[in-house]
Amino acid sequence: MKTMMILGLFGALALAAAGCVDKVSGGSRGGMPWIKDSVENRYERSVDQVFGAAKEVVTANGVLNSESILHSETNQVKTVIGKVNQRDVYVRIEALNPQVTSVKVQVRTSGGGSDVDLAHQVASDITAKLASK
Repeated sequence: MKTMMILGLFGALALAAAGCVDKVSGGSRGGMPWIKDSVENRYERSVDQVFGAAKEVVTANGVLNSESILHSETNQVKTVIGKVNQRDVYVRIEALNPQVTSVKVQVRTSGGGSDVDLAHQVASDITAKLASK
């Protein structure tokens, strides 16, 4: 009986801990919010160059679902959303200043978990694509 009560308590805690995760591309989705799921790189390239490289990498490794342009208060933000290895990949490209562009790559599984190894791989592929241009 104590075992069932303890298992029930742990189950309730697990359900309560699960919640919504903010996507780097904007919006949110269900998932475990306390897990690291993204990596950030910075490049001395224009937003358009990095955006093109990100689209090529996602297309080469999986399926490009959408691309968009968001307008923040300070500058333009471009996003790429796709599926790689049955994982949701979100890429946010944003100019920090005229010379430096930030790229955040976030990867989530269908169950709400993270795949930081795939995020590193996609970020590395973007770096390699930019180096070859």
